[in-house]
Amino acid sequence: MPETATRPESDPGTPARARSWWGWGYTDAHPDDAECVAMGSLLPGTLAAPLPVPQVADLNIGRPALTPPASLGHLVTADPGERAAHAMGKAYRDVIRALRGRPGRIPDLVARPERDQDVADLLDWAGAHQVAVIPFGGGSSVVGGVEYRGDAHRAVLSLDLTSMDRVLEIDAASRSARIQAGALGPVLEDQLRPHGLTLRHFPQSFEFSTLGGWLATRAGGHYATVHTHIDDFVQSLRVVAPAATGESWRLPGSGAGPSPDRMFLGSEGTLGVITEAWMRLQERPRHKASASVAFADFGRALDAVRAVAQSDLAPANCRLLDPGEAALAGASRDGSSVLVLGFESATAPVGDRLATAVDLARAHGGRGETPTTGRAAATPAADSAAGGAGSGADSAVTAWRSAFLRMPYLRDGLARMGAVVETFETAATWDRLPALIDAVRTEVGAAALKATGHPATINCRLTHVYPDGAAPYFTVAVAGRPGEEVEIWDEIKAVASDVLHRHRATITHHHAVGRDHRPGYDLQRPEPFALALRAAKDALDPHRILNPGVLLD
Repeated sequence: MPETATRPESDPGTPARARSWWGWGYTDAHPDDAECVAMGSLLPGTLAAPLPVPQVADLNIGRPALTPPASLGHLVTADPGERAAHAMGKAYRDVIRALRGRPGRIPDLVARPERDQDVADLLDWAGAHQVAVIPFGGGSSVVGGVEYRGDAHRAVLSLDLTSMDRVLEIDAASRSARIQAGALGPVLEDQLRPHGLTLRHFPQSFEFSTLGGWLATRAGGHYATVHTHIDDFVQSLRVVAPAATGESWRLPGSGAGPSPDRMFLGSEGTLGVITEAWMRLQERPRHKASASVAFADFGRALDAVRAVAQSDLAPANCRLLDPGEAALAGASRDGSSVLVLGFESATAPVGDRLATAVDLARAHGGRGETPTTGRAAATPAADSAAGGAGSGADSAVTAWRSAFLRMPYLRDGLARMGAVVETFETAATWDRLPALIDAVRTEVGAAALKATGHPATINCRLTHVYPDGAAPYFTVAVAGRPGEEVEIWDEIKAVASDVLHRHRATITHHHAVGRDHRPGYDLQRPEPFALALRAAKDALDPHRILNPGVLLD
């Protein structure tokens, strides 16, 4: 029989770290002014001094446009700080708008339901009063997925499920668990750890995103091969929609028609609110091995990664950093590209698999350090970056792991210096990949220079790899024009999206569609599917209150 999990209680003597309402992560982890200036000096044309950290008090947040009934009052707040923190996600576009005092429409109310019935009651009220409902997750969206744009609704309600954060049941025999969708990554793993189990899904936003957010956006995790997306761990979903509530069966597999779970995976809160999921778990890994391999030629490095991806080795980590990305991470100082490899297992040593992967990479011109092995990382936060790295990981692996966790904070520091720092990711088949990467570097670089008058830094890394293709992740950094950073961001984004479309690369591999990727998604989506999606929206959300403007008009 399934057992009930116990949620560990936090130590009341330990103060909670404050989350930033305007930028990434924790306020105490943000770069200070001196560090911002030092980073800005690396990009010609940035500001002489950083923009001040924005304050909620400067936003002049007005009264809510609508008041909920008394029966819902205990679930809802109109606190200005809460409303500001739920106004946007964590994209560069969001950060610079907050820094410039232009956050857009701030939600009138923030709701924190505690059970499914609360969600249903909130949706009933919102539908009857033309209130837009924006499922918030952990608020880490980087594609405009958790904000409201427009004026078609009387009021805006941000729906925050983080009070629904418990592992409700664990089925040890089936190695699965029923988990509420509002569980943040660390909260979820803390409840699984005493049972020797893990979901082992570690996106970069692990600390600040929820299970429901991962499911609604089809999030990518730390696995570079095989189990690359949250989809791979889903056993069944429970969804509360304005029109109905339903739950799919728990099954190891089924051929009974189109998958009901697939309708809601990636639906981004437009069809219903995912409140629970049965998720497939794993034993916690006990064996790890990692190594890095350097390449003088990026093209040969791509060939090496393809060889590893098309083998049966299935590394947990197989990330290729181009010279710029490797230098930024401190993984290389001689202009080399660096391949970071990692393997892990709960049952057997993985050193032989790593050695074989390193040999494959060396056969394509790589030069690698001696592979190292070690025990599993001690904390989930370390796991999220480690991707199979052991405690004895080589210097390049260690540098990359540290940079991986720090990078979003550094982006915000550059934003304070007036820089435009854009990231976007995609996926394409191996035959298209080299030309795609070259086109992004050339055309996006030209667009950034035209928009700003300054040369841009454009770096690329492969985050996930498959036998038939890979997912390149690009970072663009350039000095902006004071006060016009959003417009420049929009210009660069439009050019990047056009390049992806022309090369038949997806508009997003794991960042979701949101509002920022809508034009590219509309071009990629087949029309018969669009017809079916519109019909599903009409049936499940007849008042069109759920996340308006995402996926559909």
